[in-house]
Amino acid sequence: MEVMNAKFFRVPPEVFYGIGAAEKVGELSRLFGQRALLVSDPGIAQTGMLEDVKNRLKASGIAVEVFSEVEPNPSVQTVEKGFKVFQDMKADFVIALGGGSAMDVGKAIATLATNGGKIADYEGVGKVKIPARPVITIPTTAGTGSEVTINMVITDRARRYKFPVIDKNCAAKLAIVDPVMTLSMPPRVTASTGVDALTHAIESYTCTVTHPISELLALESIRLMSGNIRQAVANGQNLEARDKMMTGCLMSAMAFSNTRLGNVHAASAALGGWFDVPHGVANAILLPHVMEFNVFGNPKKFADIAGALGEDIYNCTELEAAYKAVECIKTLNRDIGIPKTMREVGVKEEALEEMAKESMTSGNIAVNPRATKLEDIINLYKAAF
Repeated sequence: MEVMNAKFFRVPPEVFYGIGAAEKVGELSRLFGQRALLVSDPGIAQTGMLEDVKNRLKASGIAVEVFSEVEPNPSVQTVEKGFKVFQDMKADFVIALGGGSAMDVGKAIATLATNGGKIADYEGVGKVKIPARPVITIPTTAGTGSEVTINMVITDRARRYKFPVIDKNCAAKLAIVDPVMTLSMPPRVTASTGVDALTHAIESYTCTVTHPISELLALESIRLMSGNIRQAVANGQNLEARDKMMTGCLMSAMAFSNTRLGNVHAASAALGGWFDVPHGVANAILLPHVMEFNVFGNPKKFADIAGALGEDIYNCTELEAAYKAVECIKTLNRDIGIPKTMREVGVKEEALEEMAKESMTSGNIAVNPRATKLEDIINLYKAAF
């Protein structure tokens, strides 16, 4: 029998999910060794969460060193500094506590621990030959989904370029996902990381290399994220909204780990590399413009998205429903305080054409639902500027 349309679906790392799950970090860490490098960022260090995790590890007999110098859009140099701490303490494994930046740095350090070289040596897809040292991820945002993906993104400041490393050998061994860990996120971060996860779901659902399971996960993620992000921004202590946001984030990450993304992610990387715009903010500004450009590429899927966003689409044509999805995202961005333009976040107009050329090198362009030329990306940037 001829095999047709058969595709792999990667199951993510083991996930320990639930309210209070992070309290088990010490007990669960004993499965991976006796010496841990705890990777985080200065903001998390100030909340007390870092000290709490450290104390739980020590109470379980785990020796711990802390590297908390991770910045937004983390750099090659930060990875190297963290790796030196890992080497000096002869760590067995990494625990990455924070948002996508901390988790990406943690995975990068663990990758270098077994593969050697520089993290830029592994730029691209499938170049990590040896499984990384074990990594435990503990997300404090409902955004990137790095806790369960095979991806990391690191910034080469010399090139003003954010490069991906994508390989199953980089994935964490265990994700401890506890909505309580997101309660301290300020509204601004809740908004930008939430739209980041929503963008993952929308682009995964509409790209040209979907999977039946990824489509189900992406649509449910859109429903959960869009239905709870306003509540989470308005009241960060709303644990029910935080729980649903975290579930939606996990679903979107599982979806896009098995597909690709699209023009939003292709174009947003340059904003981070050139002007240090936070990834979620860059995605959120670009998302409605890219959606509007993409509608003709697959109107039915954008109509489906409108339904998942809560729009009444039953008396609409397919195309009318598709455009409702675009308007819904514009309204959502406004409601949660996302900057409307790239100009507001420091992007310079004279850089648009060079950033567009860089964006065209992204593999996400090839799977975008509407065929895309350099001129299209330039026009998208101008519309968002």
